[in-house]
Amino acid sequence: MTHTEKRILTNKIVMVLSTLSAAIGIAFLLWILSVLVINGIEAINWNIFIYEGAPPGYEQSGLKHALIGQLLLVGIATLIGVPLGIFGGTYLSEYGGLKSRLANVIRDVSDIMMSAPSIVIGSFVYAIFVAPMGNFSGWAGIIALTIIMVPVILRTTDDMLQLVPSTLREAAFALGAPKYKVILQVVIRGAKTGILTGVLLGVARVSGETAPLLFTSFNDNFLNTDLSQPIASLTVTMFNYATSPYEDWQKLGWAAAFILSMFILGLNILGRLILIKRKRK
Repeated sequence: MTHTEKRILTNKIVMVLSTLSAAIGIAFLLWILSVLVINGIEAINWNIFIYEGAPPGYEQSGLKHALIGQLLLVGIATLIGVPLGIFGGTYLSEYGGLKSRLANVIRDVSDIMMSAPSIVIGSFVYAIFVAPMGNFSGWAGIIALTIIMVPVILRTTDDMLQLVPSTLREAAFALGAPKYKVILQVVIRGAKTGILTGVLLGVARVSGETAPLLFTSFNDNFLNTDLSQPIASLTVTMFNYATSPYEDWQKLGWAAAFILSMFILGLNILGRLILIKRKRK
């Protein structure tokens, strides 16, 4: 067998193994989604959106408290985390550059934070916020989600801004525009699609977190909007209901899993569509 024939055979073997691995992964994903959709749709009804949590056996039981709590936690974390991430990424790209030691340290720390288990971040917030305060609270959960979200948005913003051609910056400077106007009206405008994608990915990441909320906001089986007290979340409620021995609570757990999964899946698909649209332009 010649060297060329060996290379062709090796390429075919690798191609078959890669295709088989991808097919197995997709098959498991479709299996999980099909089970989730079948059980989730069966459990969905209007009571879920109307009623709060109730003891097992009550028909008037729902997920209203968990849905509102999840919106509060993720919404406020987004309001805090998005500006921090965008401002941080802008600093790294436009002021720090690739040769700044401080900027490179921030990039390395951000990469580490992105790969850190969320339960570690939950434990950290518990140690510095929950334990000294003496009680779980919604604010502690918001802090944990913000810490998880910021590195994702920061690194995405940094990468997207660096993709903007330097010639655009130079042209704007040549016209006499100050640096802040160049950043706002040229650089960020040119990378806005990528930045928006990073924001969506960051929101999707924190929307499905359970472990850090167990250590911070804990949970509440009734509607509560006081962020200084334990507050319900869809992820923790789903965990509690799905692991309970009661059939009606298990159905609510399936419904919560379906709602949460469809929301996260929708955000990821929207992010992909935005990226595809950007590439076509």
